[in-house]
Amino acid sequence: MPSRKIADLVKPPTIEEVGLYINDEFIRAPVEFTILQTARANGIDIPTLCYHRDLPSEGHCRLCMVEIGEPPRTRLVNSCTYPVEANLKVQTHSEKVLQARRMVLELLMAQAPAAELIRDLAAQHGVYETRFHIEDPEERCILCGLCVRTCAEIVGVSAISMINRTPEKQVATPFKEASEACIGCGSCAFICPTNVIPYTEKDGIRTIWGRDFELQACTVCGNYIEPKAQLEHWAEITGDPVETFFVCRDCR
Repeated sequence: MPSRKIADLVKPPTIEEVGLYINDEFIRAPVEFTILQTARANGIDIPTLCYHRDLPSEGHCRLCMVEIGEPPRTRLVNSCTYPVEANLKVQTHSEKVLQARRMVLELLMAQAPAAELIRDLAAQHGVYETRFHIEDPEERCILCGLCVRTCAEIVGVSAISMINRTPEKQVATPFKEASEACIGCGSCAFICPTNVIPYTEKDGIRTIWGRDFELQACTVCGNYIEPKAQLEHWAEITGDPVETFFVCRDCR
């Protein structure tokens, strides 16, 4: 019996896939993918505001709607939450889809009229004004929830949350007071699609959510790394001494 290499005997696990049609093009995708993931993996653009690859999809903004099925029985679904299926027919830019997106953008323009990103997206879809009531002309928050979910699910501190009900719904700290849970990491501000969360850095101090956080300087090069509160949080999670994080990536 001829000898065989170990690599020949140990085969990588087979990835289960399904075949579906997006804009009449046959595409194969892993069974755990959503329509949005499959489209993006194949260079097909679907606009979205509340999706992030590191967070579970919840379909808040509804801008990523696509049309599935075959005429006359088709329906609109959120592509970020709808899983791929064998022989599924998907249209990403049908007239039905575009009409739905234009309506969503009109609603978002009423919710956040001062958000430049929303105005740009609306203009790309031929929408330049909204028929809906504008409560606050200076509002930029679209209530997508990305900041809240990032704080809870990635950072793990839950310093902010959605409070009140529509139309008073907003993102805030508990009782709108400086949150002791906040570590000043700024992840909420970085992920916000409309840049609505106030965030400043000056003279070694980061200010966010009504609190000032002292930035830790790298013990080698002297450049600021992150707030000390954030580094202490990392040390608590990893079990490493906090001093481990006092050296920036470039100096390690």
